[in-house]
Amino acid sequence: MSWSELERLVDKAEVDPGLRDTLKGCRSTPELILAARRLGHRITRMDLQQAWEEERQEYQREAQG
Repeated sequence: MSWSELERLVDKAEVDPGLRDTLKGCRSTPELILAARRLGHRITRMDLQQAWEEERQEYQREAQG
C-alpha cells in the first residue's frame, strides 16, 4: 500500500536532515513523487492529496476549538 510508504518516507525525513533537504528541494508534486520513488518509496499523487486533506481537517478542528 502506498500510504504506508508515504508514512515511512515522512518518518525517515524527520530524522535524516539530508533526506529532509532533498524533499524540501522538490518544487512540484511530480518532482516529489519522483524523488521518493528514487529512494525506494512507492507513493502516489493520491497519497499526497490524502495527507494534505488530513492536515487541513486537523488544522480546522484545532482552530474551532
